Amino acid sequence: MTRTPDHIAVLTGDLVNSTGLGEASVARAFDALATCAAVQAAWQGDSLRFTRHRGDGWQVALGRPELAFRACLAFRAALRALGDGYDSYIGLAIGPVTAPLGPDLNAETDPVFAASGHALEAIKLGKTASSRLYYHGADAATGPRQATLYLLDTLSRGWTPVQAEILTHALAPPPRPSFTALAETVGKSRQSVTKSLDAAHFPAIELALAALEHPAAPD
Repeated sequence: MTRTPDHIAVLTGDLVNSTGLGEASVARAFDALATCAAVQAAWQGDSLRFTRHRGDGWQVALGRPELAFRACLAFRAALRALGDGYDSYIGLAIGPVTAPLGPDLNAETDPVFAASGHALEAIKLGKTASSRLYYHGADAATGPRQATLYLLDTLSRGWTPVQAEILTHALAPPPRPSFTALAETVGKSRQSVTKSLDAAHFPAIELALAALEHPAAPD
């Protein structure tokens, strides 16, 4: 990051059922996650510093924390596009950093990194009402943020691979391509794309993301 101190979002993930996936499928999953992180660099205006750790774990840092919930869904879509057996637990935290980040997030020690890890641990210990997406934070917005994340997890858990493939493009922050351009990108009809996005609850998801990213000014 070029500005310090500054607030960032940290996502710490762990593949679901990596043992059952097998080595080749785990490699495919990490390729998809790394590609998704590279795409999101354009959203953030900086590298996410995608880092693999603890065998089946991964971590990224977002310079635009307001896009953190969108990022969680984009990483889920990238995995779900590979098949029904692919997913990741994701712990999310937002907080300050005291110095520019290096290329390997395993070397970072700011509390926001530990908080993201604690969020992931809470998921793995079954403390999150079965949600695979969890927010850890001490700020006043923790309750609404976590409530929204629970709902986003529920809406996205059932994405089919076809829906997820389309969502890897549709989840880009505005301005995004038209549905016609999106249909050309994924090689499907506009009607098919619209139907898939509706079935994936994208209109509701996009409204929730927009409310998080651009909160209304108080009256």
